[in-house]
Amino acid sequence: MALKKISIISIPVTDQQRAKEFYLKAGFKLIVENAMPGQTWIQLGIPGAETSITLVNWFPNMPAGSVRGLVIDTNDIEQEVKNMQANGIEPGPIEKTPWGRFATVTDPDGNAFSLHQ
Repeated sequence: MALKKISIISIPVTDQQRAKEFYLKAGFKLIVENAMPGQTWIQLGIPGAETSITLVNWFPNMPAGSVRGLVIDTNDIEQEVKNMQANGIEPGPIEKTPWGRFATVTDPDGNAFSLHQ
């Protein structure tokens, strides 16, 4: 099989710098930030993970706030929620389901990802 991995997921935002600060507070690390003609490439990742995100504002059919369904695994969801709260981010309540425990985190544009344990 030729496919290897999902490398980058685009997250549509209105203000890249505001979104970058949010994701840094959420625990992501900056991989690269480079000016390009008329835009900026901002790529962030979770330490140790192969998949990263890029904060985009140049896809007209991908409006800011439209991302749902990303799931980020953690070994300690309570501690992750506390870390985010200490950084000014208020995740939703931890919900217990048959397939694990989840807490939804929403960025300033309304994009949402779930913490999962």
